[in-house]
Amino acid sequence: MGLVSVDTIRETRQLLSTVVRNTPMEHARDLESAHGGPVHLKCENLQRTGSFKIRGAYARIHGLSEAERARGVVAASAGNHAQGVALAASLLDTKATVFMPERAPLPKLAATRGYGAEVHLHGAVLEETLAEAKAFAERTGAVFIHPFDHPDIIAGQGTVGLEILEQLPEVATVLVATGGGGLVGGVAAAVKAERPDVHVVGVQAEEAAAFPRSLASGGPVRLERTQTMADGIAVGEPGPVSFAHVNSLVDDVVTVGEESLSRAVLQCLERRKLVVEPAGAAAVAALLEHEKMFEPPVVAVLSGGNVDPLLLLQIIQHGMTAAGRYLHLRLCVPDRPGSLVSVLSRVSELGANVLDVEHSRISGRLAMGEVEIALKLETRGPDHCETVAAQLQRAGFTVMF
Repeated sequence: MGLVSVDTIRETRQLLSTVVRNTPMEHARDLESAHGGPVHLKCENLQRTGSFKIRGAYARIHGLSEAERARGVVAASAGNHAQGVALAASLLDTKATVFMPERAPLPKLAATRGYGAEVHLHGAVLEETLAEAKAFAERTGAVFIHPFDHPDIIAGQGTVGLEILEQLPEVATVLVATGGGGLVGGVAAAVKAERPDVHVVGVQAEEAAAFPRSLASGGPVRLERTQTMADGIAVGEPGPVSFAHVNSLVDDVVTVGEESLSRAVLQCLERRKLVVEPAGAAAVAALLEHEKMFEPPVVAVLSGGNVDPLLLLQIIQHGMTAAGRYLHLRLCVPDRPGSLVSVLSRVSELGANVLDVEHSRISGRLAMGEVEIALKLETRGPDHCETVAAQLQRAGFTVMF
């Protein structure tokens, strides 16, 4: 099977013209200094169903025969593909059955059901869920809609690339969050056909990076395990179709750590007022972690925004810690009235906000007449952390961290 052509992607875009939104491009000035030129964000988190997945799902289901649609469709997903298939099936008057992992985020589960799909929870990891969905297809005759490994899926996702070229014709680098490779493969197929000089770069989480090993081996290689907050790109093995597109068309695949992912989610929320899930923020994480690596103008695709509020809270806290916005330290001070007041007064003068205080006389590190004060402070960043610690030390308090 050959690669998806740009003509096919253009035809798919026409098909999707009344279904998907032409999502906006945001200028991210705060990211420019680290890369020496313009940086823009392609906001697929604002797409219908909250991610790009509706593009490929609708194209795939529309391409089925009437007899196939009558049998219904089945999919497996941690959330975004599930919602895309559910909505596409409802628009095309087709019954959708979706299998999701047992610990799928509740908002994604509720949204998938809200779009009309019948949802079953199965398996601890996506591979187990995928196997159950395929078994269901064999038992019932429902058509299995793969999340990334089909030409129609890749053509649908490739329409993102056509929009990028129209919105920013001078683009030099496109960064794309990458799990199974359907999105980055489709974007590369569209972009490279029109602008072969543009670099298309896939971004994977370090703990779920199947493509570097697969590309080095010349074919799909399965990871033994994946463990990342970016569940939307936690794919253990590329498919043959998506691998062929990435291998032939994508210039590079880079990885990012968990701290960069959480910082990226926080940065999108604070600076852009955009809610983006960890997988959706992977391209921004690459901009934060790999400074001066990408030729500007750069477009980073925000691929999804479906995140559980509880997880978002944890990610914000993790991101603030990674960005040096929290300071944890322990002070040894004289055990006498007024010592704690003196510490907190000095912290206030230094402009730090006290989040938590622990006062203890029981520690093997303390001498008689001493007390330990543990502080959790909110600061303005790493430089402020250093200033607060240094000034407390100069004020006569022993800083132990």
